[in-house]
Amino acid sequence: MFNIVLPEIAADFQLSFSQVSWVSSAFLLIYAVGTVIYGKLADIYKLKNLLTFGLVFFALGSIIGLSAQSYGMVLLGRSLQAVGAAVIPATAGIIPVRYFPPESRGRALGISMTGLAIGGAAGPVVAALVISTVHWRWLFCMPLFTLLALPSYRKYFSDEPGKPGTIDWLGGGLLAGTVALLLLSITSGGWPAAASGLVLFLLFTARIRTAKDPFIQPGLFRSKGYTLGLAVAFLATGIGYSLPFLSPQSLTHVNRLAPGLVGLAMVPAAVTTAVLGRKGGKLADAKGNAYLFFAASSLLIVCFLLLSCFAGIPPVFIALFLILGNVGQSFIYIALSNAISRSPPKEQSGIGMGLLSMLNFIAGAVSAGIYSKAVDYGVGASWNPLHAFPGASVYSNIYLVLAALHAGILLLYYFQFGKEKRKEPEGQA
Repeated sequence: MFNIVLPEIAADFQLSFSQVSWVSSAFLLIYAVGTVIYGKLADIYKLKNLLTFGLVFFALGSIIGLSAQSYGMVLLGRSLQAVGAAVIPATAGIIPVRYFPPESRGRALGISMTGLAIGGAAGPVVAALVISTVHWRWLFCMPLFTLLALPSYRKYFSDEPGKPGTIDWLGGGLLAGTVALLLLSITSGGWPAAASGLVLFLLFTARIRTAKDPFIQPGLFRSKGYTLGLAVAFLATGIGYSLPFLSPQSLTHVNRLAPGLVGLAMVPAAVTTAVLGRKGGKLADAKGNAYLFFAASSLLIVCFLLLSCFAGIPPVFIALFLILGNVGQSFIYIALSNAISRSPPKEQSGIGMGLLSMLNFIAGAVSAGIYSKAVDYGVGASWNPLHAFPGASVYSNIYLVLAALHAGILLLYYFQFGKEKRKEPEGQA
C-alpha cells in the first residue's frame, strides 16, 4: 500500500526519492531478516505466543506511524511494523507443516496463496481509495485489523509446550547482518556493503560449525532435497518477480497508462490466482508436487513467450497474459513449498521454512536490481523475430531470456527430482 504514496510522503516532508524510498526499503530489510528469526523462535516457543507478540508489535508500529509528525517517526513506525509483520510469512509456512499431514498439506498451502493473492489485488485498490478521501497517514490504520484474527489464533492453535533449547543470538545476528548488508548493497549499489556482507557470511558459516547449539544446524543443508529445493525456489522466485515488477513499468512507459489504470490491469491476474489457489493445492495433494510444478512451469513459460512476442500491444491483452503467469507462479510456490516442507526434521521445520521465506525476499530484491539495470541499459533491436513493437524491445528481450531460463529450471527440476519422485507413492511426490 505504501509504495503508491511515496510521492505524497516526499512532498509532505520535502524529501528526495532516494530518501523517501527508505519507507519501503527499511521495511523490506527488517521483514526479510525477521522471517528467519521468527522461524527459529517457532522451533522453541509456542507458535500462538509468537503470533501474539508479532501482531501486537505490528499494531504498535501502526499507531506510532499514524501519529507521526516527522519523517523520522514515519520510518520508526514502518520499522516497528516490520518487526511485528515478519511473523506472518514465517508462520504462514510453518502452520501447514505443523498442523497438516503431508497428504493434505498442499491444500493448506493453496489457501495461504489465496490470501496472498487477495492481498495483492486489494492492497493498491484500498490504498487508492484511502488517499482519495483522507490523508496517507491513515494507511497505518489498516494493519490494526490483523488484531481481529488474534483471538482465533489463541483459541484454535493447540497449546503445545515450548521445546527446550537455547538460541545462538550471535549466529542469528551474523545471519541478520549478512542479509541486511546484501539487501542494502542491492538497493544502494554499494560495494562496501556487499564486501562487508561477505565477511559476515564467512563468520556466520564458521559460527554454525563451531557453536554447541548453532542458530542453524549445518546438517539441515546435508539434505539434497532441501538444499536443491531452496536453490530452485530462489531462481523461480527471482524469475517470477518480473511479472509484478516489470509489467507496471511496461504499461506505464510503453502503453502510457496512468497509475490507477496500471493497477487495474494487474487486478484480473490477482483475482484469478485467488480463485484457483485452492485448486493448485488440491492438485499437489492428488497428483504430486512434480505434476503441479510441470503444469505451472508450462503456464509461466507460455506467459513469458506471449509477453515477449506482444509487448506493447493494448493493455487488455497484457492483463490476460498476466493471468497465466500469476497462476503459474503461485502454483510453483505451492509445489516447491510443499516439497521443501517435507525435508527438514520436524524439530527444525520453523527455521527450515523461515529460510525459504527469507530467500524469497532476497530473490525479489536481487531480481529487481537486475531488471532495473536491464531496462535502464536498453537495447537497440528485438531478439524475438515475432515482436513488432520497437518501443517495447527491451521488455520483449527480457521476457524471452526469462522464458529460456525457466525452461532451464524445469530441466533441472526434472533431472534432480523427476525420477526420484516417480519412485514414491502417488501423492507423496
